[in-house]
Amino acid sequence: MKDLVIVGAGGFARETAAAAAAAGFRVLGFLDDNPDLHGTVRSGLPILGEVSRVLDMPEAAVVVCVGNPRNYTARRKIVERLGLPAHRYATVLHPSVSIGAGCDVGPGSVLLAGTVLTADVEVGSHVAVMPQAVLTHDDRIEDYATIASGVRLGGGAVLETGAYVGAGALVREGVRVGAWSLIGMGSVVLTDVPSEEIWVGSPARKLRSADVTASPRS
Repeated sequence: MKDLVIVGAGGFARETAAAAAAAGFRVLGFLDDNPDLHGTVRSGLPILGEVSRVLDMPEAAVVVCVGNPRNYTARRKIVERLGLPAHRYATVLHPSVSIGAGCDVGPGSVLLAGTVLTADVEVGSHVAVMPQAVLTHDDRIEDYATIASGVRLGGGAVLETGAYVGAGALVREGVRVGAWSLIGMGSVVLTDVPSEEIWVGSPARKLRSADVTASPRS
């Protein structure tokens, strides 16, 4: 049984803790930079201190579980700040995840309950996939992307670095969602989405430019 520490203490972090325990990890607790949380307990696990404490726990695997639609660059910022080697990061797959032939999931990524990867799907590092998402043949999900619950990706779709696809959205086969773009919940994406834009609706259209001023590229 491998020890695991989770960076973050929000909803996704707690969901990941449950998935990790089901997958056979021994979850030690959470790390969070909010001092008001230190010493408290969430979902039956302690909040052990600030994020930098991970450097004092060299034997524990790590997964970074932060970020939401209002701040979806946060995961990459923390990973780069910590500067840990790739082998320190766990890949957390809930036991109910279905992974078909030829699929690959990178370090630091989390796939929650009921996720399906059908065939030859490539999932990069530090990707968050929420429950009941379906990724079909030849999809490519780049690092730091987020796929919310109930998303369906057609075959050969590409989510570039940091893309965020909201709950229940549908992405047509062969469509590319650009880096750090956000797709609103329930949207139907039929054409390529440029980088750093917010698209919503059915069919999805540009709403406005994304606020990614805090992203590592800027």
